[in-house]
Amino acid sequence: MEVVSNKLALPIMLLMGKSESVIPITDKDLTMSRFQKASHVLWCCQYHIVWTPKYRFRILRNNVGKEVYKQIRISSEQLGIEVVELNVQIDHVHLLVKVPPRLSISHVIGHLKGKTALRLFSKFPYLRKNKLWGNHFWARGYCVDTVGINEEMIRKYVKYQEKHEVEESQLPLKEV
Repeated sequence: MEVVSNKLALPIMLLMGKSESVIPITDKDLTMSRFQKASHVLWCCQYHIVWTPKYRFRILRNNVGKEVYKQIRISSEQLGIEVVELNVQIDHVHLLVKVPPRLSISHVIGHLKGKTALRLFSKFPYLRKNKLWGNHFWARGYCVDTVGINEEMIRKYVKYQEKHEVEESQLPLKEV
């Protein structure tokens, strides 16, 4: 078995194949580099979020779409959220974000939708008069999905965790 210099990569590499032939993984998403640190916390809470304007009106074009994009970036920064990807279509918003564990995802979405709606109604008053009424720019719901290592990999990691710890304790010490 090949000895790996990065101890943190070894359990993941063991998951990818048989323990007799460990093949190094270079994908940074499978290593510790994707995690962020906070006080006593190592985390990677990544979400794919989608939401639509009220009645799925196709109004997120031109300056309105640009303002949504800008306001989501500003609001995310205020909350301490990292925007990985952001795509504003004419009738919906796709957002891939890393959210610190101190924040609930429902709070984050409520904040982003609320701040963008206030800004849009302030900057584009015709939106409230022509299409949207009752101070509601966004539809009530949203779609959210977690993003991370797939279930199969997690199951294998848990299954082989004990075996990895035994093998690691048996690694020979290098003589100097």
